[in-house]
Amino acid sequence: MMANAPRRRLLFISNGHGEDSIAAAIIAALPDTVTACAYPMIGAGAAYANVCPIVGPRAALASQGWRNVKGSLRRDIATGGLMVLPPAWRFLRASRGQYDHVVVVGDMVGVLFCLATGNRNLTYLDVYKTGAGRLYSFLEVQAIKRTCSTVFCRADNLAATLRAARINAHCVGNVMMDTLPIGDYDAAARRSHRLAVTLLPGSRALTAESFCLQVDALRRLRPDERPDVFLALAGGVDLETMARQAGLRRTMIPGPEAGDLGILSGGGLTIHVAQGNVMGNLLAESDLVLSQAGTATIQALGLGRPAITCIHPRDRRSRFRDEQNLFGEARVVVEASVEELSAALRRLLTDDSERNRLGVIGRERIGGPGAMAAIVADLVVGSSQRE
Repeated sequence: MMANAPRRRLLFISNGHGEDSIAAAIIAALPDTVTACAYPMIGAGAAYANVCPIVGPRAALASQGWRNVKGSLRRDIATGGLMVLPPAWRFLRASRGQYDHVVVVGDMVGVLFCLATGNRNLTYLDVYKTGAGRLYSFLEVQAIKRTCSTVFCRADNLAATLRAARINAHCVGNVMMDTLPIGDYDAAARRSHRLAVTLLPGSRALTAESFCLQVDALRRLRPDERPDVFLALAGGVDLETMARQAGLRRTMIPGPEAGDLGILSGGGLTIHVAQGNVMGNLLAESDLVLSQAGTATIQALGLGRPAITCIHPRDRRSRFRDEQNLFGEARVVVEASVEELSAALRRLLTDDSERNRLGVIGRERIGGPGAMAAIVADLVVGSSQRE
């Protein structure tokens, strides 16, 4: 490209905290010949801070778009969730022709909004479907075919389904493993025990409840069994309220590191709290995770860190089964009780060989990095050639 040629302008559409993080990492990897804006459909889009401008209306849902819980759509509608649709529709309608290319990161929601608003020739990064559960339906295939010029899938069978419909679809690796954020936080310097655990209570309505359960399970361990503990706090979560509900207090204020939110303690526990683009820092120093998160669970498993997850009566069992078909034994599933969670945690902390065995399964099931380079190359060169 000539030095005086205008930069290509891309719009990234994402619909969730994990999806925002993935899109932000891709934007950060784009060359100077490309500029990008982000439209996080749900939430504040904290992952885009210091990465790119945020555009479009802000929207909040009771579920924050999390469809793994039964009745979440019904509750969103009952609490006025339909009111977020007109602003999103108007923005995407007005955005037609304002950008050189549009990229959707997430599930089908962004694709369907683009279909309804006349946006075409998208690049779609499907980070939702696993390939181990239900494949694309006929209607989903038709919506993708009408809207997207290129699709990147997480599994070969998903890409094959789309290619059979003459859609340009690829599986080039798991982009979640390319976009694991590394930031300003020295987790290693905070280590004092042989093992470490990262708490991933999630980023949605059940976050505080999940965190309290995880803390209570840690308290059940004997002092000599307790690991170093890190908490990955999602953006928009009220730390003070969550800590108070768990019977913890902040005993050390944040230091100079951007990701440091200080220390919570109480009941014999010390929890190092981090926030922002530091998930990679935490997982690198952890041996396993207690996780109710989405994207972060997948990234932990892909790094060989087994996950222990509680299943709630409110969870959508069909989605949970689809995920478990992919994760296999690497994700240990227990009922949402302190006793079961604590027992599973003690077993993995005290059995090195079992923990390592599950770690190998996780790495094999999730797959490694490699998608980032292909996606960036396609956005820089491929999309411009197709339009």
